[in-house]
Amino acid sequence: MDMLIGEYSNTMDDKGRIQFPAKLRSVLNQESLIITQGLDECLMLFTTEEWASLTAKMEVKASIFDSRKRLVMRRFVAPAQNVEFDKSGRLSIPQSLRDFASLNPGGECIIFGMNKYMELWDAAVFRKFEEESASSVQEAIESMRDILL
Repeated sequence: MDMLIGEYSNTMDDKGRIQFPAKLRSVLNQESLIITQGLDECLMLFTTEEWASLTAKMEVKASIFDSRKRLVMRRFVAPAQNVEFDKSGRLSIPQSLRDFASLNPGGECIIFGMNKYMELWDAAVFRKFEEESASSVQEAIESMRDILL
């Protein structure tokens, strides 16, 4: 599979559906995606293969007797849902996940391709996140200097 990259804007319709970008859809070649709560105020979208790989790694490391790992599993794995594309290439975002990410019908959304997964943000929430994290961007980039050079 090619990398999932790019930034795409769209509007959520009155039924909580978003038209998925054709460019990403052609890279995915999937009938459905796994959608779960993100690590910020967004949703994370995975192919079924990438989700299976990630959760298999988590299961190896996640003991039911470790409270921190249970917390991660509850926050990340438990809310995950398999969502199929409709015939028009739309995804219907489940209400519980829309609530988590502050996605509202008629609201502007942004989808980011993040190589192996995607993020779905409410545009206003993302702009606020971007403003609040602006001072940390340089430090974050510098922390990756060994990878980037």
